[in-house]
Order: sequence, then C-alpha cells, then structure tokens
Amino acid sequence: MNTCRIVLQRRFLPVSNSKKEKFDRFIPNRAAMDFDYAHLALMEEREEDEEEVSSSRKAYRKQLAETMGLNRTRILAFTNKPPSSTSLHHQHQHQHEPPRRIPQRPERTLDAPGLVDDFYLNVLDWSSANVLAVALANSVCLWDASTGSVTTLVTYGEDQGPVTSLNWAHDGINLGVGLNNGQVHIWDCVTKTLLRTLQGFHHTRVGSLAWNTHILTTGGMDGRIFNNDVRFMSYPVSTYKGHTQEVCGLKWSASGQQLASGGNDRLVHIWDRSTCTQWLHRLRGHTSAVKALAWCPFQSDLLASGGGAEDRKIKFWNTRTGGLLEFA
Repeated sequence: MNTCRIVLQRRFLPVSNSKKEKFDRFIPNRAAMDFDYAHLALMEEREEDEEEVSSSRKAYRKQLAETMGLNRTRILAFTNKPPSSTSLHHQHQHQHEPPRRIPQRPERTLDAPGLVDDFYLNVLDWSSANVLAVALANSVCLWDASTGSVTTLVTYGEDQGPVTSLNWAHDGINLGVGLNNGQVHIWDCVTKTLLRTLQGFHHTRVGSLAWNTHILTTGGMDGRIFNNDVRFMSYPVSTYKGHTQEVCGLKWSASGQQLASGGNDRLVHIWDRSTCTQWLHRLRGHTSAVKALAWCPFQSDLLASGGGAEDRKIKFWNTRTGGLLEFA
C-alpha cells in the first residue's frame, strides 16, 4: 500500500516548479472525477510494479489510452480556490452600491432678498410635492422645483411680520406659517386661501413648527410647546413645558408617538404623545442652542441632534433609555 501511494504521488500528482500560493488543504470534487479510470490507473500501476512490461506493450497501452481518451495525468479533481471575503465584498459593493456622486457646485442658486439672518428661525421647508417655501421678510414665496416657477403666497404687514417659521403638512398642500406676533396661519397653497388662524396662546414669535397628521405643534420664544388639532376650532389640546428659553427645533418621529424639541437652553426633550405635560427624557450635553433634529428612518428610537456655533457637534441618542450613543 505504501509503495502504491508513493507511485501515485509521483505519477499523477507531479510537483510544479512554478511559484504558486500554498494552501493547507485540498478538497476533491467528486462530481468531476472518473472513478472507473481511477481504478484502472491504480491497478495498472500495481501490475507494473509486480512484473516487468516490455517497451512494445507500454507503447501499445499509451496509444490505446490516447485513442480512448484515457491519457490523463491526474486521478483526483480538485475544486477551484474559493474567492476571498474581501473580493466578495468588493464584488457585492460594485454590483449593488454604485459610487456616490458628490456634486462640487450647487445645482441651482436662488435669489432670496429679505431672507432673515437669524439662527433661531426656521424659514425654509421643502414639501412632498417638490415645492420649496421660503420666508423673505414679511412674504412667503413658493418655488416649484419641477417647473422653476416662483409665486408669492402672502405678504404680511409690519404688525404681523416678519415670518419666523414654515412647515409643510405631509400632503404637500397645507403650509403652516409662524409669525413674529405669536400667530400661526394655515394656508392651502393650491387655492392660496387662509384656512385657519391660531392665536392667543403664544405671546412672542413662533420660531418652530412640526406637523403630525392633523396635529400642528408650535414652539415659541417663550419656551412653551403647544399641540393644536386643526380639525377643531378650539384651544391647544396639550401643552409641553420644559424649556426655559426659546424653542428652536421640533421634530416628530415617523410613528408620530414621540416629539423631539431643542431649545436655546442647550437642552433636548423627548415627549411622548400619550403623556400630556411631562417630558419623557431630558438630554444634556450640547454647549449651545439645539436647532437641528432628525429621527432615524429605519430605527425608531434613534435621534440625532446638532448644536450651534459654539458646540458644532452631532449627538446620537437612544430615546428609549435616554442615553448618549455617540457624537461627531
């Protein structure tokens, strides 16, 4: 048996002189092997070891093997080298994730005379209908990105303006407009008609707005937050008190169950819709006003918040526990 194994290694598994990558194991591919030929080759080697074979007989066997297609050099057939995990990753990334194109210059530049330079205000908002609303001093202008047309929705007087906040409803038709005198107007931007005026609860400017289906949430310079059901002519359905300075940012979660609010007091509050007054979590850590807020679209309890000029940090929070996950 040992002799047969040595002969098999010498005849059918020749050692190559070329430099190849060495592996610690070889896996035979049974589907690619001819077991009848393997048995014949092994028996032929054993017969040759036991008795001397004439040169003419060897030539005859060689010619017969070539005719029958049995002139092979290997008995075992091995599988190809599997692709490395790195190459698979790059191949998958090439197929499903084309390189991201980062523009080096703006696609369009709009002239915006009268745009109020105030960090605490929210005077831009893009609708689901691809229309950009811009507050220019006392006016609200609409730019349709599909057609490039610009229209003026409304111009307020000095006793009401300037416009301090804008926010589109999810339908892309109704627009909430916050004013410097504490009023909030709801406009139908298709018919350009004023649908509702909310007044009497904010006594200073309304710098932030956020829609949640039929609820319009307003945040004022007085630090108070009101939830208004626009289906009814009534006072706010609930009030949130937690900020000691101006409310700079409001953002409802995708589920509509939690509200994030950021203020000039450097705090972020998480409010639960089912509780009327008490905040769920008070998030500390920013060193300047918090205006930028964004909920993760695929993880409901992940919130990102951005601080102002003295802070310049983005913090990621777990709103289920109130813990800080990471910052950048």
